[in-house]
Amino acid sequence: MNKRETDEHIEQLWYMKEGGKNSIDAIKTALNENFDAAIIDKLSSEDMVELTEQGSKIALTKKGEDYARHLIRAHRLAERLLYDVLGGDYESAACEFEHTVTAELVDSICILLGHPRACPHGMPIPQGQCCRRSARTAQSSVVPLVELEVGQSARVAYINCKSDQQLHKIDSLCIRPGAVVTLHQRYPTYVIECEGSNIAMDEEIVSNICVWRKPDHLQEAGRS
Repeated sequence: MNKRETDEHIEQLWYMKEGGKNSIDAIKTALNENFDAAIIDKLSSEDMVELTEQGSKIALTKKGEDYARHLIRAHRLAERLLYDVLGGDYESAACEFEHTVTAELVDSICILLGHPRACPHGMPIPQGQCCRRSARTAQSSVVPLVELEVGQSARVAYINCKSDQQLHKIDSLCIRPGAVVTLHQRYPTYVIECEGSNIAMDEEIVSNICVWRKPDHLQEAGRS
């Protein structure tokens, strides 16, 4: 067994925790042929997981959760960085990233991105110390597009979506991190301008678009 295989089991236990699952059968099903009982035994001996009910239930211990949080945080921040800034294949690249970075570098990326709360798939990014120290600043710097006043423009910071389909739809409209959008109308539907085109969107989609509202990122429409 190697570190990457062990990390894969720990990550899956985090996903199970998010989904309210704790059976050994659930992790066997999720990992399929990659499941290794020897890894579970090793994690148990290292106090990373706890087995109960005669081995039919499994959960991360405090020690295991701390380690899993770092892996998940690194992975989801990498997705955010690659999608928002580099525009690359964020899924496969993020899988490599999470195994090689230090906690300090992860915090630096989080600060650079403005402490995002979710990955491009809409899954929550575990908070780090940098988020807790800068919570008020981050919240005041990046806001949902729906909080703009009619006539205001802002630069897109990042986009939260619960599905790839919704993410691709927004991307096809050229609404991407760095693009400047202007809110023209709220009712009966939202109308925003991006790249010279007016686009009608419902509130659910507009709420997923997060923009910078600092003075240097936000201005009245028509002003440079």
